Amino acid sequence: MTTLLVTGGAGFIGSNFVRHVLDNPGCRVINLDLLTYAGNLESLTGLPEDRHIVVEGDICDGILVRQLLEEHQPDALVHFAAESHVDRSIDDPGAFIRTNVVGTQTLLDAALDYRQGGNESFRFVHVSTDEVYGTLSPGEPAFSETHRYAPNSPYAASKAAADHLARAWHRTYGLPVMITNCSNNYGPFQFPEKLIPLMLINALEGERLPVYGDGQQRRDWLFVTDHCRAIQRVLEAGEPGRVYNVGGNAEMANLDVVHLLCDLLDERAPGERPRRDLIEFVTDRPGHDRRYAVDAGRIHDELGWEPSVDFAEGLADTVDWYLANRDWWQRIRDGRYRSERLGTSRLRSK
Repeated sequence: MTTLLVTGGAGFIGSNFVRHVLDNPGCRVINLDLLTYAGNLESLTGLPEDRHIVVEGDICDGILVRQLLEEHQPDALVHFAAESHVDRSIDDPGAFIRTNVVGTQTLLDAALDYRQGGNESFRFVHVSTDEVYGTLSPGEPAFSETHRYAPNSPYAASKAAADHLARAWHRTYGLPVMITNCSNNYGPFQFPEKLIPLMLINALEGERLPVYGDGQQRRDWLFVTDHCRAIQRVLEAGEPGRVYNVGGNAEMANLDVVHLLCDLLDERAPGERPRRDLIEFVTDRPGHDRRYAVDAGRIHDELGWEPSVDFAEGLADTVDWYLANRDWWQRIRDGRYRSERLGTSRLRSK
């Protein structure tokens, strides 16, 4: 039985990863999540209770992290836990520094002690973002793993700092850390503050669709299950100390994404008027990066990974999932998901 300690496993990407690895009956997951606003136990329903343990706790709590390592003896730690919404980082950067920087350092310290205690095969995957690289001009090549770091938001800066810590703990102490920097994820279970679920749900409810600036900010889109497959490959075969960029080969302007969403909804759930009529351009946010693009050549060449879901297919599947799971996102919109705790997994406070 392979045991993984997963941080942030009740969030969007984390919960999809937990579901992905638990499809293997030989895998067990210890899921550490603080269950803040973006952590949702309802994203984990139906998982096998004998192989999935949820622990409510803080990655900044070194005593708890060490306790979990010693008690469960995991083979690896996969670190998703992070504050991740750029707008929130502009309003409250301190929370991002605490979780993303101090929390990562706490995990690295505990993992190093655990490995030095005799667990020499232990591995650590630090999941990061392409936003650490800053922004690209229209004709500039996509981000490679050697691209300079130039973060432009408090969120991106906090993730860049965490990346540097992870690298330093490998180079200085020999901790076998691999870093992944992914492009924009989308798919099932995404919290409705990010572009695709926000626009999708607002359009379903006939609310305005606020698009920043001129909507021509370009992003590379990665279906979340493809990202989970990439992380698993890095966990299995990645070289310690190596950075792997993970992208979907699907660069698009935000406004084009919103247009596609509107058209898909008009086909699947027709409303009183075309959803494109709901688009409203709003003042751009401070420091908004203009373009991200990811070169995923290294992970393809070295580990044999490539995205399997193209954007049109993935977006259609995402729309269908949100249409079929209205109760999941409606409970988030009205706050019920936070007031009602599920009893389907073992939950322990720190």
